[in-house]
Amino acid sequence: MKRGKIILLVVFFVVGLFNSCKDELDDRYLNPDRTTDASIDQFFTEMLNNNRVRPMYWEVSTFINWHIGIYTQSVGFLNSESVYQQNEAYITDRWNDFYRPSANGAGVVAQYREIEKAYAALSSDEQKSMEVFVQAAKVVLYEQTAQMVDLWGDIPFSEAGMLNKTGEVVYPKFDSDIEIYNTVLAGLEEAAMYFSSASLSNVTQALFAKQDILLSGDLRQWQRYANALRLRLLMRISFVDEARSMQEVQTMLNDPATYPLIGDADAQYLPDEDDVLLQPLTSYVDDLHLAFTDWTNYPAPYYMLEEVLKPVGDLRIPVLFDKYGQMLNGQFMANTEYSGMPVALSRTEQQLNLDKFAILDSATFLYNAKLPGVVMTSSEVDFLKAEAYERWGGGNAEEAYSSGVRKSIDFYYYLNTINQSSGKTLTPPSQEAKDNFIASKISAQYIGTQEEKLAKIWTQKWVHFGFLQSVQSWSELRRTNYPELDFYSSPLTGYELPPSRLTYPTNEKTFNNNYQAVAAKDTRNGIVFWDIN
Repeated sequence: MKRGKIILLVVFFVVGLFNSCKDELDDRYLNPDRTTDASIDQFFTEMLNNNRVRPMYWEVSTFINWHIGIYTQSVGFLNSESVYQQNEAYITDRWNDFYRPSANGAGVVAQYREIEKAYAALSSDEQKSMEVFVQAAKVVLYEQTAQMVDLWGDIPFSEAGMLNKTGEVVYPKFDSDIEIYNTVLAGLEEAAMYFSSASLSNVTQALFAKQDILLSGDLRQWQRYANALRLRLLMRISFVDEARSMQEVQTMLNDPATYPLIGDADAQYLPDEDDVLLQPLTSYVDDLHLAFTDWTNYPAPYYMLEEVLKPVGDLRIPVLFDKYGQMLNGQFMANTEYSGMPVALSRTEQQLNLDKFAILDSATFLYNAKLPGVVMTSSEVDFLKAEAYERWGGGNAEEAYSSGVRKSIDFYYYLNTINQSSGKTLTPPSQEAKDNFIASKISAQYIGTQEEKLAKIWTQKWVHFGFLQSVQSWSELRRTNYPELDFYSSPLTGYELPPSRLTYPTNEKTFNNNYQAVAAKDTRNGIVFWDIN
């Protein structure tokens, strides 16, 4: 939901959240055969119902287009003195939405603490029945927690949300980023093993399927998802702890029966079945055109279009961008080619020439009310495999790389075709066209040194992430330093270039007594532990 950009920070209690649930979810909370008090299954659904995961107006306008979309050049942007400076209110909003519920964030920490409290009060038989919700909620919590670590580094975690769990006010300590990653990796492995053998009663399975608005109660898909998340994070730390990453990743990739991954289930890739996507509620009718016109982020980013896609005639160009055009003598004249907006132009030059640059495709992105939240895709998993095989052996890196590009093509045409409000959807390229493109432009060019091949893998993963997975994009850009992007140099002292981490919100600095323990590290040029390149 769009709202004014002056933020009032309000502390929400979870119990009040269920009084304002969306109509589509009401039956999940108000079943007359059950108590109307919030319960484990309901808290789980609310953890999933996260507008920081879906590409909603507020997330895209105030966080992606103002911050990390610029840092990754996954969106166009106008140069200015403050272009790389954090907006304190928007960053505070993003931080708070992780810890407590709001209209724009699920508050996964508060929700999970409520689940822990409710679970502890159950009998052993009841706990056995509800464990599936706890394990799935743990995966959701860990995925969001890893994102927070990737953005800030050390964060309050182990002691966060105690008001919900115990009723006590606790100023939570800042756990180290390394310790949190270790907790997350161990928890994901545990959850995946649980889902590999879980057997639910018919009643529990039906309830889980009803409440699970992410994967529809598919236990095997939860197993694949937990494994894939673990693979992502093991590769994230692979330059700072290569021995561990290599050993654990190779164990996973060499035993797909024990460690299945998303995208492994079927020979034919189907994004809506194989990927982990948080679909919009059926009542949602808004789109992202205002989020991109707010700050003029709709022009095609230069490097992605001009340096990566156009040189190979990439099949994704027409589904990612529109050529746009200009009004001449009262008539719209479409541009003859796709052109990205150069980052080296002054703000005035950019504004004077906006109509000469391609823009984000309207059917795929700007006016598509059906865009899902992209949690993880099969394409990303293929690129992770390709990197692992290229660095450590054990598989065909070129094959995994080519598969990642192929699935990325299919994925973006899928996003385009699910738009039900636009008549401008495109016909996906034929299988022959994709085969020819992959063979002549992708596989054939997978040559060079190991570093050059890795650069191709990382660059294609960056293209695939785009703005829809900008947190992952920024994390991988900092980890790998690819693609090698040039940035406008701002004249604002201390903010000449994008940061390497976000700094903590003022409220956290002021009211959390434990801030002093991390104050020395709280600089925009500090690094998250895995960022050593």
